[in-house]
Amino acid sequence: MTLFEFRSSAAMALATVREHKARSLLTVLGVIIGTGAVIAVGSIITGVNGAITDMATAFGPETIFSFQFNLGFRGALKAEEMKRKKFTWELARALAERCPSVEHVSPYLFSPNTFGRGGWVDRAKYGSRDIYNIELAGTEEGYAEGGAQKVLWGRFFTDEESRRRQPVVVIGEHVYKALFQGGDPVGKWIEVDGHQLQVVGVIGNVVGFPGQEDRRVMLPYFTMHKIFPTADEIMFVIMARRGMVESALDEAQSALRQLRKTPPNKPDDFWLSTGSQMLDDFHRITATVAVVMVALSSIGLLVGGIGVMNIMLVSVTERTREIGIRKAVGARRADIVVQFLTEAVVLTGLGGFLGMTLGWLISLGFRLLFPSLPTAVPLWAAALGVAVSVGVGLFFGTWPAMKAARLDPVVALQYE
Repeated sequence: MTLFEFRSSAAMALATVREHKARSLLTVLGVIIGTGAVIAVGSIITGVNGAITDMATAFGPETIFSFQFNLGFRGALKAEEMKRKKFTWELARALAERCPSVEHVSPYLFSPNTFGRGGWVDRAKYGSRDIYNIELAGTEEGYAEGGAQKVLWGRFFTDEESRRRQPVVVIGEHVYKALFQGGDPVGKWIEVDGHQLQVVGVIGNVVGFPGQEDRRVMLPYFTMHKIFPTADEIMFVIMARRGMVESALDEAQSALRQLRKTPPNKPDDFWLSTGSQMLDDFHRITATVAVVMVALSSIGLLVGGIGVMNIMLVSVTERTREIGIRKAVGARRADIVVQFLTEAVVLTGLGGFLGMTLGWLISLGFRLLFPSLPTAVPLWAAALGVAVSVGVGLFFGTWPAMKAARLDPVVALQYE
């Protein structure tokens, strides 16, 4: 087939689309939805992966997390995990002493409300302004180093202030905006669950999921323990020495098994992970979600393909006499097949273009709704959208094209 013949077939297909606008739109509606879903899902997953990557790297490559059960990307807790021994401050000190590749171990004491045992919602207040559902926790000075935190105002509290149980607090950026709405908050006193605490710093590094606000309110460890004596859920933020994260992981695992007296024939009764490992777990989840969403969107493509095949069969019937004339003047079967396949591809190609536009608009909407979600249409999604729309046209246009090519020219010329 020459370029001129292809352009003629494409022009004929476009003329048919313009003549039957509503019919053509309804025909490729499934293709539009299916392609749009592929583009939108691809862009959203790309954005979420980017945000989670930023979150994992924000803690630094030498940071390791450990807890009595898995805090990563997983399903519901098992009954065995809920019965595990809790981490303690003494365990953190012993762990640091036994691991030469570890710089320090910072206990991170959660609020009693974090796991739903406190019976109330943590709240911070300054004057007439307040903010609920804050992420209240107690930790040590080493947390700021391990978390690579960026301090916008003031400083992080010290271990000396923790030992002296000083009523000081460091707040996250969104807590600062909600309570102070600009200006220097250092030295101001805020109320946290009824307790007066002095702000010594504001952390500006947002660590969370897309759309999640940085609502951290952090106290010195022993201050937190003094104010909330029932708080007993502790996570360890382990800072490995530079370039020794793998050694630190091995040493921490071995030391925790010894300190917790885990039997040799039993699996670890604790969770130990780095930011990169959690990132790999998340990527496996998003890959599965992507496969599921593409499979679901294929239903729309299947419906669209059936519609294209139906409309092409109608087109063959309407143009039977035209096909007879073309054959009578020398058109081969291959020419007829290519003509109708070109029309099917043009039809689904237009649907694919509209679907890509729809997916891009959905991606843009998510970016406007969640500014921290860096959505972007990846090249693979755009290429897949084009390939799928063209493939639908070729696959479902084959039967009508073959039917048109097999028409007897004598019979076709007599068709009314």
